[in-house]
Order: sequence, then C-alpha cells, then structure tokens
Amino acid sequence: MKIILQSILPSCFKGGEYPSPPPKKEAAPAKQSSLKRVSVSDLSFPSTTLSEDLSVSLVGSNLHSFTLAELKIITQNYSSSNFLGEGGFGPVHKGFIDDKLRPGLQAQPVAVKLLNLDGSQGHKEWLTEVVFLGQLRHEHLVKLIGYCCEEEHRLLVYEYLPRGSLENQLFRRYSMSLPWSTRMKIAVGAAKGLAFLHEADKPVIYRDFKGSNILLDTDYNAKLSDFGLAKDGPEGDDTHVSTRVMGTQGYAAPEYVMTGHLTPMSDIYSFGVVLLELLTGRRSVDKSRSAREQNLVEWARPMLNDSRKLARIMDPKLEGQYSESGAKTAAALAYQCLSNRPKSRPTMSTVVKTLEPLQDYQEIPIGTFVFTVPPDNTDNSQKECEAPTPKERKKESSGRHHQSHRSNGHSRRHHQHPLRSPKSPSDRSRSNSPPLPEQSEGHAN
Repeated sequence: MKIILQSILPSCFKGGEYPSPPPKKEAAPAKQSSLKRVSVSDLSFPSTTLSEDLSVSLVGSNLHSFTLAELKIITQNYSSSNFLGEGGFGPVHKGFIDDKLRPGLQAQPVAVKLLNLDGSQGHKEWLTEVVFLGQLRHEHLVKLIGYCCEEEHRLLVYEYLPRGSLENQLFRRYSMSLPWSTRMKIAVGAAKGLAFLHEADKPVIYRDFKGSNILLDTDYNAKLSDFGLAKDGPEGDDTHVSTRVMGTQGYAAPEYVMTGHLTPMSDIYSFGVVLLELLTGRRSVDKSRSAREQNLVEWARPMLNDSRKLARIMDPKLEGQYSESGAKTAAALAYQCLSNRPKSRPTMSTVVKTLEPLQDYQEIPIGTFVFTVPPDNTDNSQKECEAPTPKERKKESSGRHHQSHRSNGHSRRHHQHPLRSPKSPSDRSRSNSPPLPEQSEGHAN
C-alpha cells in the first residue's frame, strides 16, 4: 500500500501544487485495533494516487502542525539564550508553549529541533522521525509533540527533558559523577525503550543507539530520541535488512559495518558499548588516550569476565562506591552484548531482566574501612585543670626531645653511632630488659 505524502503532512505542500486525490466512497470507519503501523517504505511522492483503503491519517490527532511564526514565538525567535546544542540534524532550542497558543495543547516547555539544510541529515531523516515517533508511544521514548513543514523549513517539537543527554551527564568535565544506582537506572530505562522497539508487532531497529541520543528527565528516567536513522526490522523469512552503513564510530556492530546487514542484534551490540561507558566512565572512542586504549571495546572487553581485573577498568569517579557483585553482573552482561557473534548476544528482554535487580544494590565502598576512636574528653578536661608538677614537666620535655628524633626517622643512638661495633655481653644483657614504652614505639618503624 502506497500513501500520498500530501495526505499525511498537508502543511508541507501549498494548495494547488499537486493534484487532489479522487474522492473516496463512504465507508465504515476502521477499528483502531486493526490498523497496521505505517512505515517509511509505505510512503511515496504525491504523484501516486491515494489508496481508497486509507481511512485515518498517519500521525493521528496527537501531533500538532506548527507554523514558523508560532515556533518563533515559542523560542523567542531562536534566542541564543535558549540554545541547547547541535547534532547531525541541526540546532536545538528550548521554548515554551503557552496554553493560549491553540486549543487542546497544554502549557509546557519544549525542545525545538531545526533541520540544518547543509548538515549530514536531510528531509528523509526528518520524515523518518515524524513517521516513527508520530505512531510509537512509550515511557522510554521521547515524546514528539509536533512538527513544522513550510517551504524548505523542517522542524520538530519535542517534550523538554531538563537533564539533557547521558553523554553530557557522564563525560562533562565539571559535572558531578553519576552514582552507581543512577547509572543502572539509566541503563534499565534505555534497555526498556529498545525492547519495546524490537518486540513491536512491526519491529523497529534503532540503528543509532549512543549516549547522546539517550535523554534524561528530572528523575533520570531515560528516553530514546533521534529516530532519523531508524529502520523497520526484517519481516517474514527475512533475516536482516540490507542498508548502507550509517551510525556513529565506536557503537556500530562489526557485522553491520562489514556487510551492511542490519538486525536487532546490531542495537544490542551498541547497547553493550553504552553499558561499558557507564561502567568505565570512558568514551567509546577517545583519541586522547594511548593507542592501546583508544577503542574502549578492544581495551576493556578482555577484562570484563575477570573479577581480578574488573576493578582496574571501573570508573574512578565512582570512588569505589558501587556494588561489587552488581558490577560483576553488569560486566558479564556487557561482555555478552559485545560478542562478535550476533547469535550469542542476549535479547533486549533478557537484558532488562538482568539489569533491573541491579538498581536496588546498595553502593558498597570497595576498599579499606578506617574507624577513628573519638578522644575521651572527660580525661582531657581533667588533665587540663591539673597543674603539672616540676617532675612531670621535666619528663614531658624529655619526651618531646625524644619524639623530635623519631620524627626524622632515626633513633638517637643510631644517629650518634652510625658505625657502632657489635654489642658487648653487658650490652646484650641490658638489651634483654623490657624497653620503655617510648623506646618500643620508636623502633616500631
């Protein structure tokens, strides 16, 4: 079934530019449960006639078509003070939708993404995003509120997620380190998002799973964003989808890079890379490190199944505040996800079941615990009130003089007689007598 793009996104086309589709016969409205999700491959250019079987719009009534004028108001004319960042698609600005903008749209902060016409992505990626996020709804997928398509302009309007991306939270130089429990919570949320895509009636391969595409709300709930490279998964007897290799270096599965064969297992490999980033605090590719450590997977994967070496690769920013058994479980899972054999990788549902219990593990310090005995204030206060006798003052002075020699790492005897001959019998007999407390402490070093 081919669907005319003009019927789906009418604001992209000016009236009269394309012939109107023939009138449809009256038909009973189709049941929502019988509708099949429309994919990008179902779309064609407006020269194709509209199928008479099409009874509903692609995006339904929950997406809003914004005008350029409205988005300028929402973003304060794309003010630099509202700039959030820029990726392969284009710049992103924060905005605010007033509840008076249009009926049925509640007041809320939003993120407005503008397609850069000179960037690495284009109209097809923009349309792919609208098609997928216009139909897919899940708590761990970012919510697409609407779009704008006027002349050559292409924009997308999302819910605003205040904590930004996982990449910024994990690698920003001056940010606080993410605690162990928070890292596992993010991993579980992202895994649930991928599991939802893979297990849908019409499976979806995300194809660009990485830290910069995992956005976080106030409570660090993870939501997948940027569906411009997503693809419908294989159906029927097909084992894979053949496509040109696209994605981000360091995250793409090796078999996909070599053959262009895309499967859900490609996403699972990418998930393993992000899980490894969460464990180590290192980027998937870091050219600033030595040649042996630039590729995170090549450097760390051999140590994931060795409990003695695992501590070496754990993120030092955690300062040992993590569950040792939880880290071993997560490392073993990452090892499986990063297998060079796709069939050896676990499914995303298995990944979710493995990670979920790790959120509740307490952050147990890994290292030596030192307990300091508090001073006895009662005795000290009593001593301070008592005036020392002359004999006590003399003993205290002698003790301080002896301590000054010990602080230099030498006993007084060794300092005066570095080449002293062996002890005489009388000396040996004296040395057998019990030493004074200060002498015993001095020689303990």
